Amino acid sequence: MTERRRSEPRPGVVGPAVLAAVASLVAMWPYTGVILPGPWTFVVVAIIVAVAVSGMAGRMLFARLREGIRSLLALLVQLIALALTLTNLLASETAEFGAVPTPASIELTGLRLQRAVDEISNGVAPIDPTVSMTTAMGLVFTLVALLVDHLIAQRLVVLTVLFTSVVGAVPMLLTFGSVNLVWFVLQAIMILVVLRFGARHDRDATRHSPFVAAGLIGTAAIVATVLVAPALPLTDPRGGTGQAMTVSADLRLGDDLRRPNETEALTVVTSASAPPYLRMATLSRFDGEIWRPDRSDRNPVEEGFGSRPWSDPIDTVEQEVSIRVVGISSSRLPVPYAAEEISGLPEGWQAMPLNRTVISPTRDAAGADYTVQTATPAPSLEQIRATSAGGAELVAAPAEGLPDIISDLAREVTAGADTDYDRLLALQDWFRAEFTYSLDAPVEDGFDGTGADAVATFLEVRSGYCIHFAGAFALMAQSLDMPVRIVVGYLPGTSTDQTRGDDRVYSVTSDKLHSWPEVYFRGIGWVPFEPTATLGTPTDFVSEAGGGEGDDPDSPTASPSPTAAPSSSSTSGPDRSDEDAGAGGGALPRLDPTPVILVTAGIMLVLLLPGLGRALLRMRRISRARRGDAMAAWREVADTMADLRLPLQASETARTRAQSLAATHGVDAESLRMLVDAVERRSYSDREPAERDLSAPLRPVIAQLEASVSGRRRLVAWLLPASLVRRR
Repeated sequence: MTERRRSEPRPGVVGPAVLAAVASLVAMWPYTGVILPGPWTFVVVAIIVAVAVSGMAGRMLFARLREGIRSLLALLVQLIALALTLTNLLASETAEFGAVPTPASIELTGLRLQRAVDEISNGVAPIDPTVSMTTAMGLVFTLVALLVDHLIAQRLVVLTVLFTSVVGAVPMLLTFGSVNLVWFVLQAIMILVVLRFGARHDRDATRHSPFVAAGLIGTAAIVATVLVAPALPLTDPRGGTGQAMTVSADLRLGDDLRRPNETEALTVVTSASAPPYLRMATLSRFDGEIWRPDRSDRNPVEEGFGSRPWSDPIDTVEQEVSIRVVGISSSRLPVPYAAEEISGLPEGWQAMPLNRTVISPTRDAAGADYTVQTATPAPSLEQIRATSAGGAELVAAPAEGLPDIISDLAREVTAGADTDYDRLLALQDWFRAEFTYSLDAPVEDGFDGTGADAVATFLEVRSGYCIHFAGAFALMAQSLDMPVRIVVGYLPGTSTDQTRGDDRVYSVTSDKLHSWPEVYFRGIGWVPFEPTATLGTPTDFVSEAGGGEGDDPDSPTASPSPTAAPSSSSTSGPDRSDEDAGAGGGALPRLDPTPVILVTAGIMLVLLLPGLGRALLRMRRISRARRGDAMAAWREVADTMADLRLPLQASETARTRAQSLAATHGVDAESLRMLVDAVERRSYSDREPAERDLSAPLRPVIAQLEASVSGRRRLVAWLLPASLVRRR
């Protein structure tokens, strides 16, 4: 009988391009949960459409050429179209005719990418949709859309599924956010469509997979996702009650402060009359738009923070503060100023002596329980007036091209002051008296940030929150030639009704996130100021002849008084005496890796499920072949051929197929003969065939069939076995 090869439907141009565009859009969906709505979504969608349209145009234009050359030329067309589209959307002000890129366009894009990296590494989700983030997302999804488009065009469906799944899962894995159920369902549907496309248009496939079988499998997968995904504990990365808030060196605190539900971030035990401010990072580099964290030398925290920056005539207040982190996830530890020694931390934490902060590239602050020995300079009013602001290390020069209102107001407000300290005190008092605290005004008036333009608007509107007060104070101090930096951390906590021995326990909640400026004075060091209206306690040093006020060790550090007196009830706050305990004391909640493991394992299970099912079916057939089941053995040979995309004709006899395999694929003829004889006796003999172990010839036949094809085809056969859904 003449062999008939089935007609292979060749995929068109429009279908694969549309499928690739939809797959890219589904991969983009989870990012809407970690980046606030803004122009970036329009840019990404426009880029995906540009990839699809230019890809279709290129493949139609070069349709008569060989496939490899056609793909390269289509890619060239896409790159040209994308260069014009990206330039028009992201850097039109530097382009020729608004779309043709120039060296200035490339330079501007590079600068924005650098800023985007800083925003991501120092940011807290959801990240603001800045121009830099729009640029970064546009370029990232240019690569994603191009890769998905060409993977679909080459019918590499397994790689498409893997790639889009990884891209879509990244936001959840990095932010420890809750499961994006909508994306899981959309991705499950997309996987089915992509696999169906691959089965229909694979040039080596033997039969089309039945839509009913694929639909049933897909429905089961979607139902399982809907039922299982909500149960994954991604909404609680600490493993305890509530949700751990991610905190980093960032001045975009507005979204965190506007969260309706406050949670306990940490507890503090101190013998002082008032709890201290707690710092996590200092930022002294300003480029006109963003304040960036300090870059300085680090050493293991066990080695301490080095010598004190103030001289002997300055009084020093030494205290001990114990801190337990209960609701923060960060690579930085909250510590009071100025830390000198820290005990109770595991290895991996590093001290930054120049700003007295603690950071780790590998550790997380969640669950940490540690004790800090501090020493704070306490100069008198006469001492600080006798010195000047200046002499700080690693403080960047003031940014150029700032709005005139910043320097004009700085000179106007400080016109009547004679010393640097009095000038700064005048600025502090002016902000606290003439401005109002508001979380809504920056959003309503569109100046929610610390860029020079946002500060100028804030100085006109005179309403904002801590980042605006700190940013404006810092730029105005810089305009007066003073070294200044901004601190990100927490306001002092509120007193609870609990104690630890004779010491008070304070609770610091998530809404205490704060930023404030510091100015460096020669011979004294960094001095904090509190310009934010209605928050904290303003800095106000007292005279040596000022009586009892001068005896308060907390006034130089601008710490507010406790809000309530403690009682003698027991507490679960940090134990200062347990200095030898590791971070968390063994009973504290830690950052739970279970959500990440579960999500990753779930994705891998979905991808590997067809291969695992096929492996179990093969084991069952080999077991039956061992007992002499000839038909089970021959079905395994046929399904192995189907998985490997080898020609498989329904009309050919077992003997004809065996001859073809021996001649074209080098399969052992004797093993094939044994299987064919058993099949023919089972099919045509009147007598019951004698039991015979057919697994012995079956195993080498399977191994030789797999060895006759490429490694790529074997991988596809294992991940996407066509035999599971082919018609019998």
